[in-house]
Amino acid sequence: MTGSVFVGRPGFVASDVGPAAHFGNPLGEQRALAQGGAVVELGLGVVTVTGPDRLSWLNSITSQLLLGLAPGVGTETLVLDQSGRVEHAARVVDDGTTTWLLTEASDAAPLADWLSSMRFMLRVEVADRSADFVTIGAFADAAPVDGTVVEWVDPWSSVTPGGWGYASLEAHPGSDWTLRIAVLESTAAVALAASDQPAAGLLGYQALRIAAWRPALTDTDERTIPHELDWLRSAVHLSKGCYRGQETVAKVHNLGHPPRRVVMLHLDGSDAVLPEPGTPVSLDGAPVGTLVASAVHHELGPIGLAVVKRSLDPTAVLTLSADDVVVTAAQETIVPPGAGATANVPRLPRLGAVRRN
Repeated sequence: MTGSVFVGRPGFVASDVGPAAHFGNPLGEQRALAQGGAVVELGLGVVTVTGPDRLSWLNSITSQLLLGLAPGVGTETLVLDQSGRVEHAARVVDDGTTTWLLTEASDAAPLADWLSSMRFMLRVEVADRSADFVTIGAFADAAPVDGTVVEWVDPWSSVTPGGWGYASLEAHPGSDWTLRIAVLESTAAVALAASDQPAAGLLGYQALRIAAWRPALTDTDERTIPHELDWLRSAVHLSKGCYRGQETVAKVHNLGHPPRRVVMLHLDGSDAVLPEPGTPVSLDGAPVGTLVASAVHHELGPIGLAVVKRSLDPTAVLTLSADDVVVTAAQETIVPPGAGATANVPRLPRLGAVRRN
């Protein structure tokens, strides 16, 4: 569905991708969203795959283990090129007859086209159904959305089976990430928008995503490999069979280091300017990376995610320019400089999620 079903809500301000950026109170909406008191229209693309070979086929061409995926269980997978660089990313849930792939709206048609080109003689059918459905996100104890066709539950709160987390914190901020995405037909979405259900905009969702260190396809460029964004945590199974790009995934993880790494930035908000994604990140006047996401968090203030070169000193204070203002930024390490080369590194079992204060 194009546009936004919430366009008639008081205070509606559209985002660049269609759904609301906010409804007049971005921080209040964000707080309500985090506490389960509001929903957010995400504007995602929807690609469906049907046919008896759908899971085994997707398993053979993407990064996640999808064989035997139980109905209703949420996971995610990546399409990589021959060099292991990210081309597509999809949130995956199967309902027993259809596999639903939720991706960024701009990537739905390219993903569907690529999947269709890979069908060969297998019993699968691929369709871009983005015009038929609306994606609604909710957190915490938010009530189920009426009219939900299928729901995807984000696995980001822990390292998934076969995955690997590079972040060294025991108290990973993603431990509290409870995102659920409901896929609704247009009529049900219009009814939701016409109800008294509180809604938040994408600005609030983006701030919560950054604070949870949650990667997205919008954080990538033509060089991104999954390791750089700590995406092995939820989107890659390191022990599954061969797929395009697997050699790079295994080689970097076992023997090498990702050439770049993602960090969280705590941005100085003194001048009330927020650098936009794509802004160069500098140290002593020399570029060391790029800002890939930014937002104002209701507790943390201005924050961002940046992809920087691996050798960057994690304690260095960085600078970015916004509206002719120089903004300083302190780093919080997500992927450490020594990430990778794990072939001979013992891995202790995860002791469970610890809430970060």
